[in-house]
Amino acid sequence: MTKEFSPDRLDIKAFAQAQAHLEGQDPLSQFKRLAQEAQGPHDDVHVRWAAQGELRSETGAAPQVWLHLQAELDLPMVCQRCLTLAAIPLDVDRSFRFVADEATAEALDDESEEDLLALSKEFALRELLEDELLMELPVVPMHDVCPDAVPLASSDANFNQATSEKPNPFAALASLRIAKPKQ
Repeated sequence: MTKEFSPDRLDIKAFAQAQAHLEGQDPLSQFKRLAQEAQGPHDDVHVRWAAQGELRSETGAAPQVWLHLQAELDLPMVCQRCLTLAAIPLDVDRSFRFVADEATAEALDDESEEDLLALSKEFALRELLEDELLMELPVVPMHDVCPDAVPLASSDANFNQATSEKPNPFAALASLRIAKPKQ
């Protein structure tokens, strides 16, 4: 008999012991915070994801619970170079080690190279997916190559002419100088 696992209430330890695998393709609308970053129509945008549980043995220690997570999507955002819509690829490929509780995770976090999370019988896998995808958002979204040529002029043709015709303000001060009488 195969146990069914739910990404909304995942028993991480049982998932890892079964070396189970989950995958899905969920609409962006299921990821509320990520959907707020999208621009333009995005009804057909889906998050493709996969999760794999495993127990890793270490010499002289109890097996450790691990979760490998992969996710990807092309998020519609505004290119900050040409100001048109761009499909910005977001990719996550990360592994997490699970420890007994939050206090243990916090205590081991500074000395550990891997990402640590607390074990849970009702782990919200989609929330972790959303968190990881949000961290992949670029600070400045841009096309690799914009579809249209971007004008690089910062001002109009008359700009330089207008600044060259300005009178020097110190020239007016020179005319106010009063000659001192010789003593």
